[in-house]
Amino acid sequence: MTMPRGLRIALVGFTTLVLAVIYAPLGLVLLNSFNTSRSFGWPPTGLTWHWWSVAAHSSGARNALWVSVQVALLAMVIALVLGTLASMALRKTRFFGRNVVSLLIILPIALPGIVTGIALNNAFTSLFGLRLGFFTIVVAHATFCIVTVFNNVQARLRRLGNNFEEASMDLGAGTFMTFRLVTFPMLRSALLAGGLLAFALSFDEIVVTTFTVGSAQQTLPLWILNNMFRIQQAPVVNVVAAAVILLSVVPIYFAQRLSGSASGGLTGAR
Repeated sequence: MTMPRGLRIALVGFTTLVLAVIYAPLGLVLLNSFNTSRSFGWPPTGLTWHWWSVAAHSSGARNALWVSVQVALLAMVIALVLGTLASMALRKTRFFGRNVVSLLIILPIALPGIVTGIALNNAFTSLFGLRLGFFTIVVAHATFCIVTVFNNVQARLRRLGNNFEEASMDLGAGTFMTFRLVTFPMLRSALLAGGLLAFALSFDEIVVTTFTVGSAQQTLPLWILNNMFRIQQAPVVNVVAAAVILLSVVPIYFAQRLSGSASGGLTGAR
């Protein structure tokens, strides 16, 4: 379909404006991480790598980064297992309330983070009598990371249909052999994309973490929040924020590439 030239120009202009509003503040954070001034005056008085060196030697930032990576990896693994099992179960079985179960699985990511955080805090401390700490952060993050894996696997299973699995079982393969040799290979890119998205979602989560973190742990987003209003730490916070921006791009980029390439491959096969 060919659009009128005026409409095309208007759409390009509007898209450019929206992208500028979204990414200009992120660009400012990156630029300020090299700013020689602690006050971040505009325009920058000079550029330096000094703050990056200071941030690299900050034990608080390194410890918080390590906690965030560990939490994100564990939440991702839990999400991959439970999200895949849930999507497979809902695909293979038909029962009353099936759609309700699907809704309940997706609901945590739709709820406001503060509501989820309060609910989990009450459950951990009052209902189960748990002490807030590393374990509670992982469980809290896994509750909404499951959704990304669940949605990815559900979408892939809908596109694939049952033909390949039925053909495998007709040829004498059992359930587990069919899953290992047929279903799992077809789901690999969807699982990897869902896992990368789950990692990214967990890594930068702050609202739910605030209600489920203990006094002994601190994730990187919480470290940034707690230090951003301290004048002495402001340049280091900008560097850490810039590093988080750059690191967050990687899993999102690969997840998008995996989802796109897998979709294209399926279309071509048909």
